[in-house]
Amino acid sequence: MAPNRETSIKPASAQERHSQKGKRPKKHNHYGFQDFFQMDNSTGIITDWNDSRNIFTSEDFIIGLQEGLEEEVGNASSVIMYTIGTQWGTRDALVFRDWFEKEFDRDIHNSNLMFLLETWWWPFTAQGWGRWEVDMSDRKQGFIFINLFDSAVARTLGDVGKPVCFLYAGLFSGFFSSLVKKPLNCIEIQCYSMGETYCKFLLGNKDRIDAASFWLNEGATARDIQKRLLDGERLK
Repeated sequence: MAPNRETSIKPASAQERHSQKGKRPKKHNHYGFQDFFQMDNSTGIITDWNDSRNIFTSEDFIIGLQEGLEEEVGNASSVIMYTIGTQWGTRDALVFRDWFEKEFDRDIHNSNLMFLLETWWWPFTAQGWGRWEVDMSDRKQGFIFINLFDSAVARTLGDVGKPVCFLYAGLFSGFFSSLVKKPLNCIEIQCYSMGETYCKFLLGNKDRIDAASFWLNEGATARDIQKRLLDGERLK
């Protein structure tokens, strides 16, 4: 049987809120599956620690979504998935700010950046979206890299010889743009579905992402793209 994936869909009502959170509101180590999710067998409602209702989906859902979009709109399916991800990330940034400031009793912009990012992503790991690493070493150059392990999309679709994680790229774009209050784009430059061991994303302004997209289409590797960016190359 395919593993379940969980997706937040709407805020929970008062009677659906996580009972353990009410008893231990300052508990932070709540990202185990049994701690993070509360399941009401009588109603079928699943609530997570942050009081959002969730649904369980199988890998068949991901395959159906991807193949259905490709059948309907062809190559434009990647743009649609990216747009969905961007809207998701933008909305989730607002939801995250609300629960982060309530749980930790501090302003989101007065928090350590890496702590902030790990706190945002941990629920995604609990929900089955994979683990990540954020590489800030090139931040002063105007871009960062994100490594994603166990992508729900890529592991489901398998080795298809091309990047497939457009939903994640959009999610990162939407969230980080909201966080820093300026538009940022994101592109996947390495994917598990290309035979790699993990997925890699580049986040930056439009000019850098356009350049990376061009180099990727010309056959450049993630390492090549990183070197070109550090060398200050631009599209002519």
